[in-house]
Amino acid sequence: MTLALEVTGLSYSFGAKRALSDVSFTVEAASFTALLGPNGAGKTTFFSLATRLFDSPAGAIRIFGRDIRHHPGEALARLGVVFQDPTLDLDLSVEQNLRYAAALHGLGRREAGRRIERELARFGLADRRHEKARRLNGGHRRRIEIARALMHEPPLLLLDEPTVGLDVPTRRQLVEMVHRLCREDGIAVLWTTHLIDELDGADDRVVLLSQGRVQSRGTIPEVLAAAGVSDLASLFTPLAALAS
Repeated sequence: MTLALEVTGLSYSFGAKRALSDVSFTVEAASFTALLGPNGAGKTTFFSLATRLFDSPAGAIRIFGRDIRHHPGEALARLGVVFQDPTLDLDLSVEQNLRYAAALHGLGRREAGRRIERELARFGLADRRHEKARRLNGGHRRRIEIARALMHEPPLLLLDEPTVGLDVPTRRQLVEMVHRLCREDGIAVLWTTHLIDELDGADDRVVLLSQGRVQSRGTIPEVLAAAGVSDLASLFTPLAALAS
């Protein structure tokens, strides 16, 4: 088993407030894992630690075996990121946003062009390539952000609440597109969410986070069996009520 992401004993505090407490879990290569938790559970704090926006003195995060504290360049080179808050340049076209990302990763013009064509085709954006990002709807903008995160061909993709503000059909389309990345391209995905309907099936893995602690982890059937419930709603609803 190859581990794309290994989190061990991770803790973090904002002053006296503990945001994460001894968090440990793994993400296997070419798999889809949902970091599921109600708002305030610590998901975005974890995301900030995994992308080196924050640094924790307690615990470790390894990306394909590279510790992000001791080998940040090697670790982060294997990571693609889509943040919760949109980060596109709305005055650039779809293609210009992708070409700018390619330049930041040091790709030559020809190789950048090849990868841009691949991503435009993969996300159904070829006919929108010359449109400015501000003219596109929220779902298409998210597709651009995922395509941009894949320009350097990372084997691990982190997405922080990527469907916030999208309608249900658009959310489902995005979920399926990302699952297809796992199945067809062998990319490992960690998807943070507070929406249980974004877990696609029995092969998905879930890490259930509440009040900064991992409550359960495993495949969906494993998590349900351990809790003695028949569906995720029965497990998740009390945690969401506790957080409100």
